[in-house]
Amino acid sequence: MVNLVEMGQRAKVAARQLAQASTEQKNATLHAIADALEAHRDDILAANRADLDAGRANGLTEALLDRLDLQKRLTGVIADARSVASLPDPVGEVFDAKTLDNGLRVSKRRTPLGVLGVIYEARPNVTVDVATLSLKTSNAVILRGGKETIHSNKALIAAIREALENCGLPADSVQFIDSPDRQYVMDLLKLHQYVDMIIPRGGNSLHTFCRENSTIPVITGGIGICHLYVDVTADQEAALAIIHNAKTQRPSVCNALDTVLVNQQVAAAFLPRVVQHLGASGVRFRAEPRALAALGSAADTTVTPAGPEDFDTEWLSLVLSLKVVDTLDEAIDHIRVHSTAHSDGILSQTPEHIERFLNEVDSAAVYANASTRFTDGSALGLGAEIAISTQKMHARGPMGLVELTTYKWVIVGDGHVRP
Repeated sequence: MVNLVEMGQRAKVAARQLAQASTEQKNATLHAIADALEAHRDDILAANRADLDAGRANGLTEALLDRLDLQKRLTGVIADARSVASLPDPVGEVFDAKTLDNGLRVSKRRTPLGVLGVIYEARPNVTVDVATLSLKTSNAVILRGGKETIHSNKALIAAIREALENCGLPADSVQFIDSPDRQYVMDLLKLHQYVDMIIPRGGNSLHTFCRENSTIPVITGGIGICHLYVDVTADQEAALAIIHNAKTQRPSVCNALDTVLVNQQVAAAFLPRVVQHLGASGVRFRAEPRALAALGSAADTTVTPAGPEDFDTEWLSLVLSLKVVDTLDEAIDHIRVHSTAHSDGILSQTPEHIERFLNEVDSAAVYANASTRFTDGSALGLGAEIAISTQKMHARGPMGLVELTTYKWVIVGDGHVRP
C-alpha cells in the first residue's frame, strides 16, 4: 500500500531542505546520480527489457515501445543528467530590481515551486529528466509513471535515491508511486496540502483527466497536432527537406509533423514530390479530396482518402495528412480549428505572409522555414526541459529550469511606513 499523505509530508520536508542547498551541492549530486545510473546500468537495462517484453506481449504499439526503450538511450540519459549540472542555477536570481521614489528598494527573487507531482506514461527517460531538473531547481518531486515502465522506473529511482543519500540530500526529494493502481493518480491530484504543481506527460486523455480532477494547478501540453503550410513562394527543395525532417526524424514524439497544408497554386507540382520523397522513407498519407485530385496518378498505394477524424489525430507514427487550401487565410483557419497549439509553421519566401502567420497563429511555438522538431528544450538553448506547455500560464512551450521556479517580492526599507 502507498500512503500518499505520508509521501506528501516527506516531500514537503525535503523541499524545505533542498531550498537551502547550494548550487555546488546540487551539481555534485547530479553528477553522483549520473555515476549511479552508470554503475547500475546492467540492472536498469535488464529491468527495461522486462518492460519491453511485457509491452510486446500486451500488444503495445511500436510508437509506445519506442518511447519505452532505454536500450540505446541510457547513455544519452546519463549524459543529460550531467548536462543539467552545467546549466545556470536560477534559484536565488534577483531581477526587476528598482528603487522607488520613496527610497524603498524593490526586487524579485527566484524561488522553487516546492513540490511537483509528475504523472507520465511510457517514457522511463522522463524519470531521470524530471528528477534532475527538479533537484537543480530545489524542488522535491513525486513521480507516478505508467504501468508499462514499472520495472525500469523502480531501477532508475533506486539509483537516484542512492546518490541523494550519498551526497547528503534527502532521499525523499525524489519519490515514486510504485503501484499501477490508477486510484493513486486521483489521490495525487487531490494532495493540494503538499503538492504545488501537477505536470502530466502523456496523451490527451491523461491531460483531460488531470485538468478535470485536480485541486492543484496543472500545466498541460505535450500533445501536438503539428502543421506546416507550404505557401506559393515556398522554396520547394527546402520545403521537402523540412517536411521530411519534421515527419521522419522521430515520428513518435509530440513535435513531429502531422499535417501538411499546400496552397492550391503549387499543389499539383509539389504534392507528388512529397509523396515520392517521404514515401521512400516509409511514410503513408491521408489525403482529402483536393489533395487526391492534385496528386493524380502519383496517388500510389501509400495514399488513402482522409477520414473525418484524420485532421484531429496526433499520428505519432509515419502517417501524414495532406490538404490543399486556397489562401493563407484558409491555412490559418484550418490550424485554428485543428491545432493543439503546440508547433505550427509556414514555408514561404513572402515576408508579409510570414509575419501574418507568426502573428495570427497562436501556438506555443510558431515557425518560419524550419522543422517543428526544434520545439525542444535542448534544441532551443534551454539545455533541458521537463515538459512542453501549450497553456498560457507562467510557462509556455518547452519548460526549462526557469519555468520550474516562481518568485517572491523582496522589499527593503529604512524604517519606511506608508503614509
